[in-house]
Amino acid sequence: MPVKYDKDDLILRLYLQPKASRDQIVGIHGEELKIAITAPPVDGKANAHLIKYFSKLFKVAKGKITVEKGELNRHKQVRIHSPELIPNEIQQLLV
Repeated sequence: MPVKYDKDDLILRLYLQPKASRDQIVGIHGEELKIAITAPPVDGKANAHLIKYFSKLFKVAKGKITVEKGELNRHKQVRIHSPELIPNEIQQLLV
């Protein structure tokens, strides 16, 4: 399951595609949610960009987003603490 709730937090299992032409939720990729971001996978830039992108998408402060696993990997687990908004693409996966 790529998306699940843990109390008020949302846990996302991600497959990251850096250096994409635009930031977007691509869809399901095996057991993970594929996310394309424009940042390169250099010096933590991809993680920082992912957090900024999710901050806008879920309407939360950047400090409420934690990369729990896969800091230096394409496969990541991200926790979003009490998201204000759940995008439609994510909402459909929670049903």
